[in-house]
Amino acid sequence: MIDSKPFEKPVVVELGHVGKYRQISSTREAAECLMTVWPLNRGERHRDALDTCLKALEGYRSPADA
Repeated sequence: MIDSKPFEKPVVVELGHVGKYRQISSTREAAECLMTVWPLNRGERHRDALDTCLKALEGYRSPADA
């Protein structure tokens, strides 16, 4: 079951261009950002982050891990 969990504190990320920021407030928003708007230079750290977010959505990891 997919269950979005809020972050204790929002995370702000810069996406590709200087000054292009996005505030992430939940595990769902984090996974969506990593899948749809993250810059193309993706690597192992990106895969690990996405995997952690998806596991948090499924209840196997905590929002703090995501």
